[in-house]
Amino acid sequence: MRKTLVAGNWKMNNGPAAAVKLAREVRDGLRAVDLRGQALICPPCVSLPAVREIVAGSPLLLGAQNCAAAASGAHTGEVAAGMLAEAGCSHVIIAHSERRQHQRETDAEFVAKIDAAHAAGLTAIFCFGELLGERRAGQAQTVVRTQLEGVLPHVKRLSPANTVLAYEPVWAIGTGETATPEVAQEMHAFARAALAELAGREAAAAMRLLYGGSVKASNAGDLFAQPDIDGGLVGGASLQAAEFIGIVRAARDARA
Repeated sequence: MRKTLVAGNWKMNNGPAAAVKLAREVRDGLRAVDLRGQALICPPCVSLPAVREIVAGSPLLLGAQNCAAAASGAHTGEVAAGMLAEAGCSHVIIAHSERRQHQRETDAEFVAKIDAAHAAGLTAIFCFGELLGERRAGQAQTVVRTQLEGVLPHVKRLSPANTVLAYEPVWAIGTGETATPEVAQEMHAFARAALAELAGREAAAAMRLLYGGSVKASNAGDLFAQPDIDGGLVGGASLQAAEFIGIVRAARDARA
């Protein structure tokens, strides 16, 4: 059975002082939770060293929100995957919808970043998903398949051990809107079937697929009860310790 993963994407929130406070609250709150799966927090890059000290020795994992495609060199403002690994990260988010929209990142860049993450020993969380207009036009599955086809077959060392997929219905991010569990399951099942064609049935059956659209403690249980949803990529709710812990509990209970 696939282990659940609940990943908190803090986005551009919480400098070192605030990050330490929140990480400590999450760490301490999770002591009462029999995880069974995994819990991960992804602070801003400047807060990683401080948070590393808080999560050390605990089950709480540390991740980053992005990495460079290059391993080193004249790339002002970029952070290499190897640096993130040295800073204590085990995971890195790649291709988040905000990176697609605001930084105009391309499939080729995503492939290079995932390869760099794998080379550094990091697990890549690859994000994909449709916009509201695309869903309304009946193009959701076409968009998702195109995004998966544009990246996954080109990754050098793709495996369930080093890659997690995260479906982001972009229309449900930061809006308070959430796909119903049935809609979310339909898209996850579609993505898993596409993955079977792209990477093989065995890899598709073993690879974890997260839901990333306004997950909250109040809806996480119904979402995670779906057979193809293996946890969540959590945005706003991960900035509240009690909410995030509630989501982790829901993931645990879903696979009890």
